[in-house]
Amino acid sequence: MCGIFAYVGEEQAAPILMEGLSALEYRGYDSAGLCVGGRCVRSVGAVEQLRARLGDTMLAGKSGIAHLRWATHGEPSEQNAHPHADCGQHVFVVHNGIIENFRELREKLAAAGHRFASETDSEVLARLIEAHRRAGADLEQAVCLALKDVRGTYGLAVSCAEEPGTIIAARMGAPIVVGMGERAHFVASDPSPILAHTKHVLYLEDGEVAVLTAKAHRVFSLDGTKVSRDVETIEWGVEQIQKSGFDHFMLKEIMEEPDVIENTIRGRLIPGQGRAKLGGLDSVAERLAKVKRIVVVGCGTAFYAGQVGEYMLEEFAGIPVEVEVGSEFRYRTPILEEGTMLLAISQSGETADTLEAIREAKRQGALTIGIVNTVGSTIARETDAGIYNHAGPEIGVASTKAFISQLTALALLTLFLGRQRTMSEAVGKRIANELLALPLKLEHILLQHDELCALALRYKDARDFLYIGRKYNYATAFEGALKLKEVSYLHAEGCGAGEMKHGPLAMIDKNFPTFAIALQDSVYEKMRSNIQEIKARRGPVVALATEGDTGLADLADDVVFVPPTLEMLSPILAVVPLQLFAYYISVARGLNVDRPRNLAKSVTVE
Repeated sequence: MCGIFAYVGEEQAAPILMEGLSALEYRGYDSAGLCVGGRCVRSVGAVEQLRARLGDTMLAGKSGIAHLRWATHGEPSEQNAHPHADCGQHVFVVHNGIIENFRELREKLAAAGHRFASETDSEVLARLIEAHRRAGADLEQAVCLALKDVRGTYGLAVSCAEEPGTIIAARMGAPIVVGMGERAHFVASDPSPILAHTKHVLYLEDGEVAVLTAKAHRVFSLDGTKVSRDVETIEWGVEQIQKSGFDHFMLKEIMEEPDVIENTIRGRLIPGQGRAKLGGLDSVAERLAKVKRIVVVGCGTAFYAGQVGEYMLEEFAGIPVEVEVGSEFRYRTPILEEGTMLLAISQSGETADTLEAIREAKRQGALTIGIVNTVGSTIARETDAGIYNHAGPEIGVASTKAFISQLTALALLTLFLGRQRTMSEAVGKRIANELLALPLKLEHILLQHDELCALALRYKDARDFLYIGRKYNYATAFEGALKLKEVSYLHAEGCGAGEMKHGPLAMIDKNFPTFAIALQDSVYEKMRSNIQEIKARRGPVVALATEGDTGLADLADDVVFVPPTLEMLSPILAVVPLQLFAYYISVARGLNVDRPRNLAKSVTVE
């Protein structure tokens, strides 16, 4: 979603704000803007366009606010870019979220004489603050009164030309992090732009407001209650949000995947006993032993990880599992009877739909567990317990290493729950030992990057692509198609291979290639039959096969190999060539891999 950044301190704000926007750019790049000393500069496009617009303009001031937009209300344009101002150009607002009642508020404000310059819902906030100031409220009071008028979600920062030493931040449903520097404070949508200045942060909760000056901060709820909260320390450093010599963050993050597996399992496996030790679940271990049903909720890539987890948990832990798309879960009437656990998967820990699913589950008394990658995120705080991925920050919009970490965490959870129940020690040891072996096997796959680049060059001009798989790699097919769609803009579909004859086979011809995940597992012969069906229709086939399998060479047009592993862990290896294939096709088509059009990293609104 949108990215906001604000600074108040003893240095010139403009260079700090511009540096922060560059660090936040994966959150939105439709337009950008900043306001320092009561002067705003805005532009369409990414940070570089804003930098060009600034040129040699000197924006003097030691506090300011900045914004990157991912458009929801109103097309990307300079007039819709943030910051937004009140009619008198005194109060300035940057906003991430959606104001649901903005139309009625806008009409009421317009009737009172306010004139609007944009199509956005966010501009209403600036005019509301202005209205309350006109009625006699000071800045702090006016912000709080305005926020009580709105329905919806917001993470925002407010500055005022008449009070240049103060920044006000607030949160409701959209993340806000306050950075605690020496003689400086920062406000951001996530920690990435703060890390260059401090690792000490405070996370606002919903309904909280922070008033910041260079040397002090206060946090209180909208009803005026003072809030005291410990300052937290971010574990990762600024070097982890840099490309480190790679052309793109996506490639860097794919190449980090062996380390990601090691970091996810570190300290969590007891191979000699075939067990997993998950400290984040200690507080609910007794409740977990009584779980009779699991509902997994996620969106996008996290949803596909959950589908793989469904097979793992049912086969090896013996627990019935359902996987729900987060954006649909709360719009039906979910029945979460006693003994049900809701498992929420989210890289950012801020996914709005997944968060609402957690809240619905808690209303019904269900145990809630999270698998998230971001310490201090809303989902991490609101679930009863959870597992951190430890994948490090993921900057590329198309999720890669987070998916690998989510699958690894699901395997650990399966081992944990399975050994609580009927899983034998021998089976537990096999899973644990194979998890330990995965990083080296994944490194072996990554050595094939040149071959995958050449393969991508052969298929870069395809208009359509089909991905098929079965059982554990059913979801891998959908994830592979999603990656290709996200970064190359080609039409790609995932399909359960068994469903080919129920419709998708009609699409196949000599110009419609298929990527078939045909590993030597329990459904190998079925997959061979599906490939033969496609070849009978003259469809080109790229097969993903297990090393040593010579049986697909004459059947498929191209074959990519991965090392053998346990069937339940095979998606962790199988997805990597699909990620690299999508990456290299995007590069070959001359596209911006890290900033796919119309997408942003963290979806914090519906």
